[in-house]
Amino acid sequence: MTTIKTLSSTDVQEALTTLPGWRLESDGLIQDWKFSDFKEALAFVNRVSELAEAANHHPDIDIRYNQVRLALISHDAGGLTKRDLSMAKQINEDAHNRK
Repeated sequence: MTTIKTLSSTDVQEALTTLPGWRLESDGLIQDWKFSDFKEALAFVNRVSELAEAANHHPDIDIRYNQVRLALISHDAGGLTKRDLSMAKQINEDAHNRK
């Protein structure tokens, strides 16, 4: 069985400087998004789901009408890994390209 290496707190803090909007909270990467309405929020979540399926790495998602909270953590590794950073970057790129 392959062990996935978790990132050090220094690695995480350095990575956060390149991931606008993301923050460390309860050992996971968190970002809150606000949209004009529920339909727009759901469209965003659907795009995130496509990215997650392609990467086989799925964020925790909380939808409250026009607000979405994404949480990234590698549960199987017991902490944050490069997969989480990569997924955060992909989500940011998708959001930026939709503006």
